[in-house]
Amino acid sequence: MPNEVPDAHIRRLLDGAYRRYATSAFVEHDPLQVPRSFATRSDAEVIGFLTATIAWGQRRTTIANAWRLVRLMEGEPGAFVDSASARELAQLASFVHRTFNGTDLRQFVLGLRHLRRAHGGMEESFLLDGTVGDMGTAIARFKARFFEPRHPARTRKHVADPSRGSNAKRINMFLRWMVRTPTEGVDLGLWTRIRPADLMVPLDVHTGRVARELGLLTRAQDDWKSVVELTENLRQLDPVDPVKYDLALFGLGVNGALSAR
Repeated sequence: MPNEVPDAHIRRLLDGAYRRYATSAFVEHDPLQVPRSFATRSDAEVIGFLTATIAWGQRRTTIANAWRLVRLMEGEPGAFVDSASARELAQLASFVHRTFNGTDLRQFVLGLRHLRRAHGGMEESFLLDGTVGDMGTAIARFKARFFEPRHPARTRKHVADPSRGSNAKRINMFLRWMVRTPTEGVDLGLWTRIRPADLMVPLDVHTGRVARELGLLTRAQDDWKSVVELTENLRQLDPVDPVKYDLALFGLGVNGALSAR
């Protein structure tokens, strides 16, 4: 359940942080720079999903490996997913980012190909009868469809499932990239059937710590229940675009700029 309505001090703090950090300068040091470099939706959503998938550990390492993914996919991620031959898929075998390896990458390409052919695309794969509904259920639906083709069991761990308690940080971040407005020069705003109001906070160590210090999150675990609690509280500040405050919380956490309440 949400806490009482956040007070005016918290609103001012977060609105100020949002204005300060939600700028194009944010992208210079963030993995989002990789999908933002592509002009077409097809390329941006494919490389965006892969970049978000490997977004753990140091950001600069994620960025370097995401650009390596671009090179392995011959600079055209969308076309590669649609038509890569067996020989071209074999070229992915050398890729490694922490526990995500070439076997996983090849399966991700095939999974994305399946979504585009069988379900109408990536955004559509979250939907049921044209609507997203509960986002936790929608992410679980996406995962089930993504893994409909035969796949190695090891690869399943790389797509989160909120129905099993995961906070789904990376897939929520990917959704933020695809759905939120590009007005600030940060997110891409490529998808229109999922609304910003449907999004859930990408909960990580920085957003969680600052949210707890501000009383926006009381739950100790970084699980899906915490994602729901924090997002519900942020919806009280902005019901139309609650996840814009992810940028504020993350910026305050990374920069150590949280003012004492």
